[in-house]
Amino acid sequence: MSKPVYLAVYNTLADWEPGHATAQLARAGYGIRTVGPTREPVTTVGGLRVQPDLALDDVRPSDAALLILPGADLWDTGDELAPFARKAREFLDAGVPVAAICGATAGMAREGLLDDRDHTSAISFYLAATGYGGGERYVEADAVTDGGLVTAGPTEPVAFAREILRLLKVYDDEAVDAWYRLFHDSDAEAYAVLEKAGVL
Repeated sequence: MSKPVYLAVYNTLADWEPGHATAQLARAGYGIRTVGPTREPVTTVGGLRVQPDLALDDVRPSDAALLILPGADLWDTGDELAPFARKAREFLDAGVPVAAICGATAGMAREGLLDDRDHTSAISFYLAATGYGGGERYVEADAVTDGGLVTAGPTEPVAFAREILRLLKVYDDEAVDAWYRLFHDSDAEAYAVLEKAGVL
């Protein structure tokens, strides 16, 4: 049985960003465990109340297949979420992948995790404002994976999920490509490929 995927949850979390990834991973048999700053409930930007399964201090990379860090307003308003960026470093140092989208990419930049990896975000000057040293590695793309770290901007939750599905080898390349074409491009022909692969 696969190790669970840890989904970070915190106040002001951007609801739309991790959903494609977590839904598809759960369908593929991964357990999804929510990780909060503590085990106290948090509230997303959409007003959903989430009771975390675990507190961040109780999370160990050896117990997980992946750590997903969604965007949140709090990434840009102080250091409240910096412990999640430090935990991402711990995961990557242990060889366990991390996926960061939107504001979480700025957290990765501040932690120095983008200085030596190709990456993307909402726009290059958003990350440049963090003062990080990885500006030359910024890529204009919907999502980027390098050195075990997936990055994407806030408008690319489907591409973000695509990179996660590839990284964890959830499906073969043809099925992942078809899944992306169906959910990103509304390509009806992709449905038959997914049905044949047993993905839907």
